[in-house]
Amino acid sequence: MSRIETAMTALKAANRKALIPYVTAGFPYVDITPDLMHGMVEAGADIIELGVPFSDPSADGPVIQRAGDRALALGVGLAQVLAMVKRFRERNSTTPVVLMGYANPIERYDQKHGEGSFVAHAAESGVDGVLVVDYPPEECADFASALRAKDMDLIFLLAPTSTDERMQQVAAVASGYVYYVSLKGVTGAGTLDVGQVEAMLPRIRKHVEIPVGVGFGIRDAETAQAIGKTADAVVIGTRIIQLIEDEPFEKVTPVVMSFLRTIRKALDA
Repeated sequence: MSRIETAMTALKAANRKALIPYVTAGFPYVDITPDLMHGMVEAGADIIELGVPFSDPSADGPVIQRAGDRALALGVGLAQVLAMVKRFRERNSTTPVVLMGYANPIERYDQKHGEGSFVAHAAESGVDGVLVVDYPPEECADFASALRAKDMDLIFLLAPTSTDERMQQVAAVASGYVYYVSLKGVTGAGTLDVGQVEAMLPRIRKHVEIPVGVGFGIRDAETAQAIGKTADAVVIGTRIIQLIEDEPFEKVTPVVMSFLRTIRKALDA
């Protein structure tokens, strides 16, 4: 059983919803990420999504694109991200960590280090799940099997435009949880339609048996609480990046912790 499955099972048994914050690795300072991750856990995060910086992030809005560009300029690539997870694991052996990113860095990593190196090194570093935005489910059976052999999950996105056929394809290979993108467009775009999410989740659950998290557009405690009434998990990324992009080093972690505590309190209310 993966750490993600363990965490989700425990949350369901306690009738609680998962809080999954996202932050770009190496942002806004190259050496802040492991301590920021610990702060997120202290503030109530159940799973952490760690963005892998990439130069052409097709699903990311301008806020997360800027964060990725800054991290890349600081020399943060996939190898550095794995090292950050390994540092986090020195003090935390239970909180799941999901890498969210794109195919190019993973495939380049394997080209550089040898076929299968990413899966092996991710497992060694303490990664629990991988969400590759541009990996279609119909081409991922082998990758999913390789991850599961190391107790890691392959997580997929579903969108308002996803067909029943696409949901079935995702259900065949996904594990851990499915990430429902609540908006059409990129991260941080538009305003969340809670009613649309409430209508979509039963459709998804007809095909997908694993937990369903919702992200893209959750910006405050009110929307998190509303989404948490129907979703199994709430994912927040763009708002966190906005809160810290201009903060000095010493204020980054306290600012994120303060924000996440308001979300945790709302989800638990």
